[in-house]
Amino acid sequence: MITPRLRVAAYAVCLRDEHLLLARWVSPDAARRHWTLPGGGVEHAEDPFDAVVREVAEETGYEAQVEQLLGVNSRTRNVDSYDGEVVDLHMLAVFYRARIVGGELRPETDGTTDLARWIPMAQVSTLERSVVVDIGLGLHGSASPTGHAEPIQMTELLRH
Repeated sequence: MITPRLRVAAYAVCLRDEHLLLARWVSPDAARRHWTLPGGGVEHAEDPFDAVVREVAEETGYEAQVEQLLGVNSRTRNVDSYDGEVVDLHMLAVFYRARIVGGELRPETDGTTDLARWIPMAQVSTLERSVVVDIGLGLHGSASPTGHAEPIQMTELLRH
């Protein structure tokens, strides 16, 4: 039986001088790495607005100020959980535009990312990256009046 599971996450799109702030995610076994937007899981009783500020600080060392809600994306796929079970994961992601107002760039310690970098926008499309980067940039560029990002099909997820 496949168990349904919900994961709510909040991500920041931080642009500065034609560069995008990204963090490099590392799988638990360190076998896989890819670039993603700073952000992550919303903790129990935590507001996504607060979660994105916390996650940017944890993953990059920066203090972020949220400027605008860009939108929400909802997607599902079957994944192997850390306990070996297959789960039907419903990922609900909240995207914000944020700017850096303090702190110094540094890698996360004892977390799920190992690097944080300002990447030139011209290079982002060439990176091994999470689909959340494309979703966040798409929302940043189009800023749908409803704040809704169209669901992504599984075939689109596989290209990242």
